[in-house]
Amino acid sequence: MQNTVHFILQGKGGIGKTFISSIIAQWMKSKNPEFLRCYDTDQENTTFSRYKAMNVKHVPVMTDARTIDPKRFDALMLDILESDGNCVIDNGANTFSPLMAYLIENACFELLRESNRTVYIHSIVGGGDTLHDTASGFISTAMSTPVPLILWENEYFGLLQTPSGKAFIDSQSFNDHSDKVKGRIKLAQRNSDTFGADIKKMNTARLTLDEVMQSDKFNIMEKQRIKVVYRDIFAQLDEVDW
Repeated sequence: MQNTVHFILQGKGGIGKTFISSIIAQWMKSKNPEFLRCYDTDQENTTFSRYKAMNVKHVPVMTDARTIDPKRFDALMLDILESDGNCVIDNGANTFSPLMAYLIENACFELLRESNRTVYIHSIVGGGDTLHDTASGFISTAMSTPVPLILWENEYFGLLQTPSGKAFIDSQSFNDHSDKVKGRIKLAQRNSDTFGADIKKMNTARLTLDEVMQSDKFNIMEKQRIKVVYRDIFAQLDEVDW
């Protein structure tokens, strides 16, 4: 896999964008460590840029007046186009609409394609109370761009089911846009007292899987559970027809 560009886009905050960005980056680094560049466009919670092992570059797009300057996204595009390699862009909820508008208005997806980049948008749909808002975000993204989508089904907040019990992937909302979905990755619902607590501990420390495995701050069972989670997700990523 070379010259791919991965935008993690979802307008709802707190849905796992940075965690997923870090997973994608770690998976890609395991495949091609020499050609990975990571970016954080979040202006309020620059969480991704705190993963030191990922060497994430923060892209400041907010002015002193606390407004988003669309032209500052130029720096991101120029950096992506400057050299070959795979890129992962974590985008905050506060820059979702401005970045999407910029990408469409400036025909950035076409420019990237003409520059021999393969672009993917990773859209996260959460379960439970987050389903309605995140599903709307998925639909909005699918309708506004021809770029292939990777759907992340995040069961941390509950199963992706409507109040009537219908699964999101069986809904008309999904089926209307399923032809754009290149792959589906499930973040399976697991025991919150063990797996959930361990992943939270890892995320809070902004550590990668490799760092956790080498850390004395995690016991052998915590490491084992985290490894199980990553092994599952990496296997799903391997199955996508990139």
